[in-house]
Amino acid sequence: MENHELAERCSVAKVSVITDSCSSVPDEMYGQYDLIMVVPYYVHVQGKSYRDLVDMQREEFLSYLLKTTKPEDLPKSANPGPGDYLEAFGITAQRGHDMISLHMTSLGSGAYQAAIVAKEMLLKENPDLHVEVIDTRNVSMCHGWMTLEAGRMAQEGKPLDEIVDRISSMIPVTKMLQTADTLRYLYLGGRIGRAQHLVASILRIKPLIGMDDGVIVPLGTARSRRAAYRRMVEMVEQDVGEGGRIKVAIIHFGAPEDASLLGEMVANRFTCVEFLTTQLSLALAVHTGPGTVGLCYFPVGENN
Repeated sequence: MENHELAERCSVAKVSVITDSCSSVPDEMYGQYDLIMVVPYYVHVQGKSYRDLVDMQREEFLSYLLKTTKPEDLPKSANPGPGDYLEAFGITAQRGHDMISLHMTSLGSGAYQAAIVAKEMLLKENPDLHVEVIDTRNVSMCHGWMTLEAGRMAQEGKPLDEIVDRISSMIPVTKMLQTADTLRYLYLGGRIGRAQHLVASILRIKPLIGMDDGVIVPLGTARSRRAAYRRMVEMVEQDVGEGGRIKVAIIHFGAPEDASLLGEMVANRFTCVEFLTTQLSLALAVHTGPGTVGLCYFPVGENN
């Protein structure tokens, strides 16, 4: 982007957006929205700490996961701390903008709480700043859709309260549906119970999961990947109706062909006002594992 274009956008904008790497927005899209700052999560691999998608990329991480057989060797994730967010807020404050900071569900990560602490620290020194910290009650590209909507509105010069209202309206209607080859990673990460993990492993079924107000919930099972994708499409149709208008992102980790198959099924059944394909961040792939495929969507009206 030319420097004069960036200067013009920033002069119009009143708000900057802070998000984190777990939003899983397609990498190339961040360059289109200069008002979005991304704070990386951390992944710990064999005693070393890496910034998500900064110090380690997906290909290297996928290769490591596929070779790992011992539970003790599985990577772990960690959310950014108050210092990470304070640094991001401080850089953003130099623009003279209000700020909206968007975070994955506070019931699955400490990032929201860390950002609240950072906000309090910032306002002690800068009481005139306006910072809104939002718990999206969701993950992955559901969080990512809210990030994009906020970034687009910010570039249009919309005020903070209008952006907050928009994001608040999206939280209850933005939904994730996902399947994976195994529940092993969710179980080892403490996201589901042992019983669910054992049943899925013994029967060799494909589990379907979603989120309900910030908590991972089981949505059923399928005997094959294709059957799981058909069930996902049926669930979306039950929600938005036949041919419903949606913005949708197909998400995966190390499964591009399956993501393409699900994408075709979705595109054939719905009016996709916006359609994206993206891979999970490393910090999310820690818990879902290779072969994860799903979708994140929300309904849109005729004027969107």
